[in-house]
Amino acid sequence: MQTMAIDQGRPAAEFARAAAPAAPGRGLVLTGRAISGFVSVFLLLDGAARLVRFAPYVEGTVKFGYPEHLASPIGLVLLAATLLYVIPRTAVLGAILLTGYLGGATASHVRMEDPFFLFAATFGVLVWVGLYLREPRLRALIPLRA
Repeated sequence: MQTMAIDQGRPAAEFARAAAPAAPGRGLVLTGRAISGFVSVFLLLDGAARLVRFAPYVEGTVKFGYPEHLASPIGLVLLAATLLYVIPRTAVLGAILLTGYLGGATASHVRMEDPFFLFAATFGVLVWVGLYLREPRLRALIPLRA
């Protein structure tokens, strides 16, 4: 016995196929993975350098008004958020946490009148562009086409 879709008079499987968003091209997903990979590698290296208290990173932390002893915890937070972003199951949570982290970095740069605030803001945008291109659940939630 076939289950029928109530409003269409068609088999439920056919109705589900018709309602499902079109599968993206392989190039779209690969582009998303490449963007996410680039962002992830950069943020993992940045977080690791902060965690091990690499001198330029500690000096930068102090320059922006944060106590020196917070360099390692800041690096740990960045590493944790980035690792969550890399794991497909927790990627959306990781992107949300990275948005907060990079938003704070942007605000710190703006507060110091540092013109490189756009660097952190751009990385925040790239986090979401990469995730959007590689994550079908996000594309289904926010379709770009009507």
